[in-house]
This record gives sequence, structure tokens and C-alpha cells, in this order.
Amino acid sequence: MATARDLRATEAAGLGDADAVEMAKRHLVQPWPFAGSVGSEARTLIGEGDGIYITDGTGKKLIDGPAGMWCINIGHRREELARVMYDQSMALSYNTPWYTMNAPSAELAMRIAGHAPGDLSHVFFTTGGSSAVETALRFMQFYNNVRGRPEKKLIVSRSGAYHGSTYLSASLNGRPRDRDWMDGTDDLVVKLSSPDPFRRPKDISIAAFTDALVDEFRDTVARVGADRIGAFVGEPVQASGGVVVSPDGYLKRIREVCRDNDILYISDEVVTAFGRLGHVFASGDMFGIDPDMITFAKGVTSGYFPLGGVIISERLLEELRRSNHPDAMFGHGLTYTSHPVGCAVALKNLDILEESVLTHTREVSPYFQAQLKTLEELPLVGEVRGLGLMGCVECVADRESKDPMQLDKDVGKRIDAHCHELGLLVRPLINMCVMSPPLIITRDQIDDMVSILREGISRTMDDLRKEGVWRG
Repeated sequence: MATARDLRATEAAGLGDADAVEMAKRHLVQPWPFAGSVGSEARTLIGEGDGIYITDGTGKKLIDGPAGMWCINIGHRREELARVMYDQSMALSYNTPWYTMNAPSAELAMRIAGHAPGDLSHVFFTTGGSSAVETALRFMQFYNNVRGRPEKKLIVSRSGAYHGSTYLSASLNGRPRDRDWMDGTDDLVVKLSSPDPFRRPKDISIAAFTDALVDEFRDTVARVGADRIGAFVGEPVQASGGVVVSPDGYLKRIREVCRDNDILYISDEVVTAFGRLGHVFASGDMFGIDPDMITFAKGVTSGYFPLGGVIISERLLEELRRSNHPDAMFGHGLTYTSHPVGCAVALKNLDILEESVLTHTREVSPYFQAQLKTLEELPLVGEVRGLGLMGCVECVADRESKDPMQLDKDVGKRIDAHCHELGLLVRPLINMCVMSPPLIITRDQIDDMVSILREGISRTMDDLRKEGVWRG
């Protein structure tokens, strides 16, 4: 009699596209599922990638608008990275980081430190963005314990933020629906308002809005107590929150409040680092800030291998070395910390970024932003915003109220469905469409992408009018 294991092996043998869809429905739990379909869902099957394009399970060629998940920075099917993975695997596929080390991780740490702002000079490697943020927060806790300040542990985050899916990092998240059914360490987190100029109160200038945001932080520190707040965590651009670009000077002023109150500033560059804004790190080069820590992941390997990390200020490490507790242990580590294959891939990826891709990104970014901005001509579009090769098209019921929820909670999915049919993969976020293509995209390809997106939005407008839910 065949066992369940025998049946599974038979099912998996010679798996084709149709088989993969069926097996997913029967065995695969997808990320961020709904209770009504958890464990029985199949999503769009992607079979191949090449440059800025992917091919779905039906053979349709699509522009990879989100670059995977903000991460395929140098494009799909780069033989150089595949070769590095093979060569490093044949030389050394793994070593335990508890009591051994490997050369690629040491070299990569040195290269990364050379691009970091201020005195950020040491790198702890993780497996991705969530574990990078978790590591930074645990280091903050350790740092304050060693310094004799066990009460200085609260973490300041912001509405609209996204910092990960591990328990502590997810507790910082401030996007709609992220925490509706999920628990978190709410007693450790203090939330500030989102720095979203589009959603600022009516009849208030950008300058006044910025002042109010900074005052809110100062007032929060005064109310809660600087002696209880350990860190502020912020994305330079709120990525998954809808590509929210804060007002000019806002981040510098928040950094000053942190410095004045001995609060560690953690810049979450999981999305913005490694080229997305045209620089290896955006904190210093784009925003003029020198954080105490920077978290990164995604583009560090262009998505070819799971890797992330935290860059830590030399000042913090020196303070630990000078403490009265030299035997205090930072009891934190991961089986795949400093993975030799991931670090080798990241080194080659950094070579490619430095050789041409960073320069190319800075050159095409203004064109990308300008072309996306033309979509504001469409009555369904409330605002187009972005920076570098990050962009968001936010749809609204009407521009006066800026209310997306009266329109359709899934208007982004509607647009994505039309765009898929036309040859573009979009990342829908409720009433928003987020675009973050591979950094190697050309002006002609940007034209193609925006043209398809325009048509997808236009078709969605027609659908909504026919259904009588929108008159725009």
C-alpha cells in the first residue's frame, strides 16, 4: 500500500506548470494569506526571468514592475552571479559562524563599511530584512543593558511603516491591515504620524506640516521620557507604505532630536540601499544623515541569495568595549549569519553596481519620475510620487476628499489584472500601484511600462463606471 510520502514523491516527479499550481493548492502555504484560502491558494506562476522581464506560467512575457520585491536590482539571469554561486559552493558552501569565519564575509563587511556614512564601520550579516531589523533592535537592547540602562528600551516607529515579519520587527509596522489579526509587542512601541505630505491636514503648508511632525516627536520624548526610549526606526522612504517621501529636512531634524536625547537612530534601508535611489546607501548621500545603525537586505544580492545585515557605529562598539561588563554576551546569531555563498554573490553584485548600474540609475531616475507623473492626468489618480527608481500611483475616489476606501479596497488589484493582460506586473497595495523596476531599465522600457500602466488604469476606470461605483 502506497504511503502519503510515496504519493507526494509521485506527484512531484516531472512537475509541470499545471502540476505546480495544483501542488501549491494542496501543499504550499503562501505569505500573507487570508484565513478563507490559507493552504489552498495558487498565485501567478513565474517560470523564467531575463533582464527586466519575467515569463508567467502561460508563457506571457511581463515587465517585472516591482523587481521581484524591490530586490532584482541588476536584473534577472545574470550569468556572473550564477557563476559566483557555483564557484563559491564548490569551494566552501557553508561554515558555522559560531567559531569559524570565511573570507567573503570579511571582504564584504569592509566593502560595505566603505560606502556607509559617518562612523558606521562594522557589519553583522543576517538572512534578510526582517532579521536585520530584529538584530538592530536586539543590539539596542543589549547596548542599553550593558550601559546600565535596562529601562531604555522603547522603540519609536511611524504610521505607514513596514519593518518586517518577525515578532519584534513586525510590532513596528504601521500600515493598514498589517496588525488587524496579528499580535505584537505593543508595550515596547511608540508610534508617530506618517510623514506623508499628500495626507497632511487641509490648509497646512509643507513647512508647517514638517514642523508639526518634529514637534510631535519632541513632545513624545518629553511625555514618555528620553530615559525610556532606546531607538527611533525609520525608512528613508516608506516603501511598502506607498513610497512616502518625507518633506525636505524632516529626517535631519528627527536625527537631531535623537542625538539630543541619546536615542539611537536606526535607518531601515532594506529597500533603499544598494542602488534603488542611485547610491549604495541613501541615508548619507541622499538625506544627509549619519545614523547609529543601518539595516539592509534585498538589493545587496539583487535577490539572487537571501542576505541582509546591520551596519553598526564604531562609537557604539567602543562604548561597549569600554564598559564595566567585558563578559556581557550579545546572545544573538543565526545559522546562516555571514553565509559564504551569499557574501560572495553580494561582492560580485556590488562590483556590477559600482561599475555602471548606480550611475545609470541616477541618470534614468528623473525620466522615470517624470513619465510616471503624467499619470496624474487620469481622474482616478490622486497623486504620483517617488524618488529614484521607486514610484507609487495612488488612486482616490475623488481628489477633494482623497478617500480611497469609498472607491474600492482592491482597485490596485483591478489595475494589476489589466496590466498583467497587457504585459506588466504591478505591485498592488489596496488603492495604490507601486513600481520599482530593475535598475537596468532603459528609457524605452520606462515608456512601455508607463504606457501599459496608463491603459490598465483607464480600463479600470471604465469598469468602475460600468459598475456604477465611480463617476469620475
